[in-house]
Formats: sequence, C-alpha cells, structure tokens
Amino acid sequence: MSRSLTQAVLLVDGYNIIGAWSCLKKTRARAGLEAARWELVEAMTSYSAFQGYETLVVFDAQYQNTSSNKEVITELLSVYYTDFGQTADTYIEKACASLRSSIAQSLISRVIVATSDRAQQLMIQGYGAEWLSAQQLCQEVQATVCRVRQKYQPRKKSNSRFLANSIDAKARQRLAELRMELK
Repeated sequence: MSRSLTQAVLLVDGYNIIGAWSCLKKTRARAGLEAARWELVEAMTSYSAFQGYETLVVFDAQYQNTSSNKEVITELLSVYYTDFGQTADTYIEKACASLRSSIAQSLISRVIVATSDRAQQLMIQGYGAEWLSAQQLCQEVQATVCRVRQKYQPRKKSNSRFLANSIDAKARQRLAELRMELK
C-alpha cells in the first residue's frame, strides 16, 4: 500500500462514516446502502486527488460469508471489503501497525484514520496514526469541494476591452469620483 513519496495514507471506516454523515444517511434511507457506499467513494475520490492522499475506504463484510476484496478506483483510492468475520476496525488496526514501519523509513509522512469510533481512535493513536472524526472529515471534504470550485471556476469575461467595464458599478462610481478630485 505504501509508495515512495506518498504524502499520507488515509484509512476510512466506511460504514462508520455513512452512519455519521447526514447526506449519506439520507442516501442510504432513500436509495439503499450500495448507493451510500458509492456516494462516499465518489466524495473520497475527489478529496484524495486534491489532497494527494493514498486512501483506502474499508467496509465490513463481517456478516456476509464472502472473502476479502479490494477494488482499485483510482491511483490514489481503493475500496476494501473485509473477510467474513473481520471488522473494518480490526483491518484498520492491522494496517496502522504495518504502516508504522513505512513512517519510520520515511516512505510515507503520516497515517490518518477517519472514524468516530472512540475505541478505534485510542487504538490507532497508539500506533502513531492521526485521528479524524467523521464530522471533521465531512468538513474537510466540503472545504475541498469549495477550493476546487474556486480554483477551476472559469473567470468572468468582460464584454468590453476596457478594464473599467469589468468591475462592478459601485467601484466604477468610486473611481470616477477619485478621477474628478484629481482634475
């Protein structure tokens, strides 16, 4: 999972986040758990790309008789479904333990775990990982969406070649007043 020059690894407790974000709870109630999962994955895809984090969203398969499965979504984002009987918490704890050596070798700078599970928080901090609550992650994702919109939003083009015509009327009025005072 670790690569050379990776800024950070973000491990996301998928069902914990779905249960904490109001938008995902609404999606789950309206369209089902699968829709909520993919809405979370879409949000994390954009967030990971903007932040440059290698992200793994982990979902329990605790009550389903299936083997583990990892889906690579993008270069920076993967989704992992645990083995039958394994919780996302135990998978994340093991990942933190194994990533500890990558931090020591400077292959990655930090490990961040997003969950609101208090016991999980204490456990992962013991492995040297940082903790991000579900609500903090939600706020960071929303702030990232705003930054991306601002960065890539096309600039308003003026209908005229004159700079004065591209500013608002109030500023234009103030400039005219200043110009009159100079004469």
